[in-house]
Amino acid sequence: MSIDIEIGLMIQHFSETIYPEIVDHYRYLHQHPELSYQEKFSSEYITSFLDSEGISYRSRIGGYGILAWVKGEKPGTGNTIAFVADMDALPVKELNDVPYKSTNEGVMHACGHDSQVASMMGAVKIVNALRKEFCGNRLFVFQPGEELSPGGADLMIKAGVFDDYQPDFIVKQHAYIDLPAGQISFQSGTIMASADEVHIKVKGQGGHGALPHELNDTVLAASSVIVALQQVVSRRRNPFNPMVLSFGKFIADGATNVIPSEVTLAGSLRCMNEEERNKTLELIPEIIHNTVCAYGCTAEVIIPEGYPCTISHEEITKTISQKAIDFLGKSNVSEFPKRMTSEDFGFFTQLYPSCYYRFGISHSNFRSGPLHSGTFLIDEESLKTAVGMFSYIALS
Repeated sequence: MSIDIEIGLMIQHFSETIYPEIVDHYRYLHQHPELSYQEKFSSEYITSFLDSEGISYRSRIGGYGILAWVKGEKPGTGNTIAFVADMDALPVKELNDVPYKSTNEGVMHACGHDSQVASMMGAVKIVNALRKEFCGNRLFVFQPGEELSPGGADLMIKAGVFDDYQPDFIVKQHAYIDLPAGQISFQSGTIMASADEVHIKVKGQGGHGALPHELNDTVLAASSVIVALQQVVSRRRNPFNPMVLSFGKFIADGATNVIPSEVTLAGSLRCMNEEERNKTLELIPEIIHNTVCAYGCTAEVIIPEGYPCTISHEEITKTISQKAIDFLGKSNVSEFPKRMTSEDFGFFTQLYPSCYYRFGISHSNFRSGPLHSGTFLIDEESLKTAVGMFSYIALS
């Protein structure tokens, strides 16, 4: 029997044994969600678990972030692998009728971060129990604030999360409604876009709508800004680099016969290339100011630092996807499509070779509601796969 097969069997045994405990973790976290940068009780729940298992950790890193680690006891130098799971929930009202429904009104784990954390708690327990089977270090990053800028990943990096242990590579997994429980999927290269928020205030002399010659039409100026900025995507970018610039907020608080003195706009820029992103971020304010100037208006433009592209290292991803085939079987491993959503995991991938994959959470008898919706819910059987896969990567 090969070492990998032996390890795989041990992990499967452990996963089955502790499965009820993992479900309990998942249901507790699901029932007690906390918004980004407010994950106080979630972090205390995790550190209490780590204390009970005798696992070393640092807490309060970049907010409520936690770094736990397990040192292998097998002779040899080995490598250092980091694993990441998000802790934060969303401002969504839960519509699921389950015993562990959110007790925090208007807040819900509608993105599966509860399943990520519970799975990693299971994995760190298994890895710690089998620490004689590997050499090197295994790091477990429980991260706050993925859902909200500036991003918990960036805050943890700036707070020195890896000051004591520099990872050779980093792995993250995420719940995926388009696959059934028991399956996982990979993709390599730039797999998710950068994300930058664009906030604009168009200002001018408001007045009576019947007397446009006596005022600055801020509404028309703001409308022209949106149209002009679409030309950035169609005429100013390299057509081989995907980009999306969308505006979902347009507030002109006037009346049928009142042009307001200020109009507020807000949108999002998504890019799949960092060079293209930086060029566009310089163009946007220039186009805005020039456009509103034609209407006698001025503009205030704020573009906070956003999330960079998320990159799955080709060779690392190839190696881990092969490990997944060894552990789960070829029929349970596939590829997911690239898309223009974003992840603050991108901050890690800009600094370290990384692999981001997705684990299926759908059930044969029901389909989860969409991500970020009040009906999102996982098939709890998926936790076995998520725990087992992290453990197998750590040990094999």
